[in-house]
This record gives sequence, structure tokens and C-alpha cells, in this order.
Amino acid sequence: MGGNILELIKQNPVEWKPLGDALIRTRGTKITAGQMKELHKDNAPLKIFAGGRTYALVDFQDIPAKDINLNPSIIVKSRGVIEFEYCDQPFSHKNEMWSYYSDNESVNIKYIYYYLKTQETYFQNLGTRMQMPQIATPDTDKFTVPIPPLDIQAEIVRILDAFTAMTAELTAELNIRQQQYNYYRDLLLSEAELQKVGFEWKTLREVGELVRGNGLPKADFTESGIPAIHYGQIYTYYGLSTVETLSFTSLETAEKLRKVDTGDVIITNTSENLEDVSKALVYLGEQQAVTGGHATIFKPSNAILNKFFAYYTQTNFFFTEKRKYAKGTKVIDVSATDLAKIKVPIPPLTEQARIVAILDKFDTLTSSISEGLPREIKLRQQQYEYYRDLLLSFSKTEVDTLSKFKIN
Repeated sequence: MGGNILELIKQNPVEWKPLGDALIRTRGTKITAGQMKELHKDNAPLKIFAGGRTYALVDFQDIPAKDINLNPSIIVKSRGVIEFEYCDQPFSHKNEMWSYYSDNESVNIKYIYYYLKTQETYFQNLGTRMQMPQIATPDTDKFTVPIPPLDIQAEIVRILDAFTAMTAELTAELNIRQQQYNYYRDLLLSEAELQKVGFEWKTLREVGELVRGNGLPKADFTESGIPAIHYGQIYTYYGLSTVETLSFTSLETAEKLRKVDTGDVIITNTSENLEDVSKALVYLGEQQAVTGGHATIFKPSNAILNKFFAYYTQTNFFFTEKRKYAKGTKVIDVSATDLAKIKVPIPPLTEQARIVAILDKFDTLTSSISEGLPREIKLRQQQYEYYRDLLLSFSKTEVDTLSKFKIN
């Protein structure tokens, strides 16, 4: 179409229709989480969606044919995390969810999907009425959506698809770089590679002091005060190191807690999965911080660099070591006492520094939100959301007056 799409939107009439009138609603299949796990086969052709990001890949014969959707559709994730997902491949979903497709030549299903993405907050707020956040079919069936002429719908889809493709390309590039990073990190820290410069195996207690944290529930957080690091934030918020903390606590509370000095490494003791147990965070802030229970503070001696140890905790070699000491099933714990028994390779400090310098460059590229690919992805996503909201901001009385804007 080209030209000024916003002017065309303003000049053309928009019809508002209930979603249930504009599209065809379909049901899912009766299947449990256990059955999805049992039926899952990597690379199977049929995707079954559950809540959040959960799905299973199954064969066509694994579920009733009547429950398989073959039309490009909008999936309504109606419980827990309430959101919309677009799928243009054969699929099904759990029967507490539903989906929509278009059999109307004047309605572009992907255009409707993009519009509904701008309305997710509305539906999420509706869902908070229930103890478990959820919405019902009337909530979407009765929800009215704007239907401009088909050529305008198609142009909006083309523009937003282009932004989505740019983000997807960057994300694919990031995944490749992450794989390269993991490979070189494990190679540089492998026993075979370190033997070239010489190293010794030492337990953590031999190369530093370990101090188990105490207290600090999230209820003790304050708007400002003494920097504080909760163990759960280490595997959900922070990267390898930080100079600032996400949270703070009062001086009165801080006096009762274990102290974290600049250069110390905070290690998680507890998580629901082994990957996040013993995750390390190097604290580089100028002000002394505090941490609480389910975390251990490692104060390295002059035999080991803090970042060298933190990078080593990311390797498969360290994963194998911590597995030996992990206890529990639903909640997994590696105690401070057992952490002290874990062996790490100690090459010369000059070699440690060389490895850290190399891995720091990879880490910036793959993890930094102020530099590198994650920053580019974030900027592209913000750009996409801005133009999506601009293109899909319709008024029910008249099309919003939009400033001059040309998209080629």
C-alpha cells in the first residue's frame, strides 16, 4: 500500500464488532499436564499449548482429530498468565483455553491478534477478580474490536510483521552467540585447557571463607537504605555481577544480617531446580551490602579472582560437582558446609585474569542490557510496541487524529 498509513486509517471508516461475531471460537482438547509430558516427542508436528510458555509436541494420532485446529488462530491463554498467542501451524490446547479463527474474508486474523495484544492489560485486570487469575469466554466474545477496510488491516500486519521479524533475527543471533559463549567458557575452564598453564584443585574452603546468610524476608525491603540482596533475586534479576542492588533494607534490619563487602561473591543455596542452586553473583558496589538466608557469602582469598570463580560456577563441570551435594526434591539445597567441599581449579592469577577478560567480552555481548544484543532487542521491542499502539489506537466515536507519519 505504501504512503501515509495513518492518514488512510483516519480517512476510512472503522466498524466495531464483538469478537464472538467477527471470529469463530474453537475449543481445545481434554489433556492433563502429565499426559502432555508423557506424549511429548521432540520435533513432533503438532503443538499443544498449556498455560504460560508450556507446550508439548505430539503426533496427530495422539489426540482426537476433532480437537486439532488447522486454521491460523489466536489462542487465548485464560488462566494464570493471561495473554494472546498467534499460531499458523496445526495445533491444539488444553480445554480450559480457547482460540479464534476467521472465516470472514473481510477480517484478517493476524490484524485482530495484533489489536488484542494492545489490550492484554485490560484482560489481565479482569482476571484479578478471581483467586487464580482467569477470564471466561464471554469476556472475549463480547469484547468489541475495530475492523477497518481489509487493505488497511493487511498494511498494519505488514508493518508489524516487519518489526517482529527484526526482533526475531536479533533473538536468533543472540541464541547463537550464547551457544558460542557457553562453548568457549567451558573450553577455557576445562581441565585439559588449564593443564597447559598448570593448576591445582582446591576446595572452596581452601581458597576463601564461606559465611551463611540469615534472615531478610522480602517484607524487610525498604525504598532506600542499606543495599540488600535477596537470594531469589540472584537467579531472577541479576547477571554475573552488579554494582547496584535491586533492594534496600533499614539500618536496624541490616545490623542483624550478614555483611557483603565489595568483591564478595553471593551464592544461592536453595531453589526449585539444580540449575539455579549455587548461582553466583559478584558484588562490586562501593557501599557494604547485606544478604539473608538461603545464600552464602564467599569471601575469596588472594589465590582466586572473584569473577573467575563466578564464571566457573556457570560450567557443566561445576554443575556435576554441586549435583553430588544437592539434597531435596521439590526444593533443592546445597548447604554452605557442602559448598565448602566443592573443588575448583586454581590456575595462576595471570591466567585467571586472561580468562575473565575474554569471558567479560562474551558476557557483555550476550547478557548486558546497556550494551550488546540484549539492548538491541529491547530497543526493537520498544519500537515495535510504540508503532503497534500508534497504528491500533482507534476511537469508538471517530478514528483518532494522528500526526503525520510515513512508513515506506
